[in-house]
Amino acid sequence: MTTILNPHKSLSVNPLKMSQPLGAALAFLGLRKMMPLFHGSQGCTAFAKVVLVRHFRESIPLSTTAMTEVSTILGGEDNVEQAILTILEKYNPQIIGLLTTGLTETRGDDMKRILKTFRDKHPELDSFPVVSVSTPDYKGSLQDGYAAAVESIVATDYDNVADDEPPTVGMKPQVTVLCASHLSPGDVEEIKTIIEGFGISPIMVPDLSRSLDGHLEDDYHTVTTGGTSLTQLKRLNRSCLTLAIGESMRKAATILQQRFGTKYQVFPRLAGLDAVDSFLWELSQILTSRCDHHFPIVPNVPAHLQRQRRQLQDVILDTHFYFGGKKVALALEPDLLYQTAWLLTEMGANIQAAVTTTKSPILEDLPIETVTIGDLEDLEELGTGADLIITNSHGTSLAKRLKAPLYRMGYPVFDKLGLGQRCLVGYRGTMKFLFDVGNILMEEEAKHSPVALHQHGLTV
Repeated sequence: MTTILNPHKSLSVNPLKMSQPLGAALAFLGLRKMMPLFHGSQGCTAFAKVVLVRHFRESIPLSTTAMTEVSTILGGEDNVEQAILTILEKYNPQIIGLLTTGLTETRGDDMKRILKTFRDKHPELDSFPVVSVSTPDYKGSLQDGYAAAVESIVATDYDNVADDEPPTVGMKPQVTVLCASHLSPGDVEEIKTIIEGFGISPIMVPDLSRSLDGHLEDDYHTVTTGGTSLTQLKRLNRSCLTLAIGESMRKAATILQQRFGTKYQVFPRLAGLDAVDSFLWELSQILTSRCDHHFPIVPNVPAHLQRQRRQLQDVILDTHFYFGGKKVALALEPDLLYQTAWLLTEMGANIQAAVTTTKSPILEDLPIETVTIGDLEDLEELGTGADLIITNSHGTSLAKRLKAPLYRMGYPVFDKLGLGQRCLVGYRGTMKFLFDVGNILMEEEAKHSPVALHQHGLTV
């Protein structure tokens, strides 16, 4: 069992984690025609907007209750009411995600009472969905806020909301897929494609592959243009199984089980041969055991996935020479840390240091003796002598000081293009990761080879 260390430093010298409100906003952006509403000062919203815009290079719809010194002291109830009414008038969303910040959490605003009072004053909006979530940014991390938002999304009753889609036609079984914060829009798209290949209809919650995938629209939109629709959220009770991708989605899966009796399966990671095999095996069993037998039986894994598996086997053979014995230092959110650490270990690399942002049960099962809940300063101290650093773009200067290459993962990544489309899950995503990291390690190895040293006028 991995020992979890918490240094309890008086300050964060080189911050690693992003805030809970940022994570909640990211989850809300995976819903169709959504407007995330920050209950706090304008600065809280501006910070989140800048981070998300730099990472995805897309327009990010966010709004704020614009709390001031006076409203903070007297209470933000009027600000919430006015913000919701203004959003409905100007942006015409189908759903609003209301999230708190450190300012309003410290003051102690009672959000349930505020929303109840709002609905009493505006009965005409009684059926309009406002999903509220508590996300104080003085504790937790992006993953915590994201998970809390997903839990609120699946716990909300949408029965009074009108359908925004025509009824589905056909007899395909349906599953709910809870997508954790470490999954990019490209990852979500790949998971959806894999599931549909088995003849199963997935409802992705949230679905960033339709809202932050970088597609162009004919018109300018002030709310999200894609994502999980209200109709899909109304139909969650029809799913025969919940697939939770990432340990942080376990609680949301239990909420669905309590509400609808839907059994669930948690997949802590979807990268690596064994991990993807387990996921595909579960999908192959859905039609024969999980759902009613009147659905068409598709007992075999689709041919294209079988071919991808053989390709991954070959990639593992080609790349393992460069991973074997390499020392890697990681600083990532818990779910992403778990997925990356185990894949590197399976390839023969050694995890020299592991730093993360927040507590999680999954940290006890890492392939390393200790993991530190800390910042990038901790990573710099623990990662001396590492062959590779894996963290977000804020680790650039750190990697230079350690004279080690940097592979960028997590939030934010603002100095590389294509992070929204990058896929690192499934057989294809695993191959992408192994090629990316393998090429970095191969280039580093070449720099220190006798030939390379001779070219630079050095001797061995």
